[in-house]
Amino acid sequence: MPSLSSLSSYDAVVAALRAAGCVFAEDEARLILGAARDTDDVAAMVHRRADGLPLELVLGWAEFRGLRITVEPGVFVPRRRTEFLVEQALAQAPDATVVVDLCCGSGAVGAALAAALGPIELHAADIDLAAVRCARRNVASVGGHVHAGDLFEALPGELRGRIDILAANVPYVPTGEVGLLPAEARDHEPLVALDGGADGLDVLRRVAAEAPRWLAPGGCLLVETSEAQAPAAVEAFTDGGLTTRLAVSEELYVNVVTGTR
Repeated sequence: MPSLSSLSSYDAVVAALRAAGCVFAEDEARLILGAARDTDDVAAMVHRRADGLPLELVLGWAEFRGLRITVEPGVFVPRRRTEFLVEQALAQAPDATVVVDLCCGSGAVGAALAAALGPIELHAADIDLAAVRCARRNVASVGGHVHAGDLFEALPGELRGRIDILAANVPYVPTGEVGLLPAEARDHEPLVALDGGADGLDVLRRVAAEAPRWLAPGGCLLVETSEAQAPAAVEAFTDGGLTTRLAVSEELYVNVVTGTR
């Protein structure tokens, strides 16, 4: 790693990031230089990135559907592929007025839905207190409410039967595969946001079973899952009494299951 004093130019930052194995060194260099306050800050950020800290945590934010979402240590970093879930929700319920972001992490999904829909009643919930604190920062500007607790237990009872969009970006990595994840996720994101149980669908099944009691007539539940898990996820939605549809984005390598009450 170059010395602190040498990391003052774009070329030097690119070289340092490339030497550390960053595939998109040029893009990352531009973001770091744009976010840093001074040359010492540049050097500190490059060193943190070279040590394996996810870029979003180095910067303090992630871009999601054109929004800058605050991210903090110990909180799941929103992925670009999850934008497809937001797009599916907007297509399914373009006039939604009551939205819940379950397993919200940073609150990126709820914030993006609120930005697209306009004034709505937005609630977000997570079992992880670090996520709850972070989500509050991201949904405060749209009047969102963030609750701590296990899935539906966290939500106010008054939401029962009223939810138009229930977006649940549940953990879906099988327990035995968590150790195979990239180090950025494995070492820096909470296990509770990654581990979905033996086949990765434990939390999804719980959500699918209880969601119909919380959805408004015509309301929809949406979850992201893998290609291999999609048939079992569809079955779980159908077993819960939902009218189910599977959407696939080959570009983003993601499957979204939508269930409508």
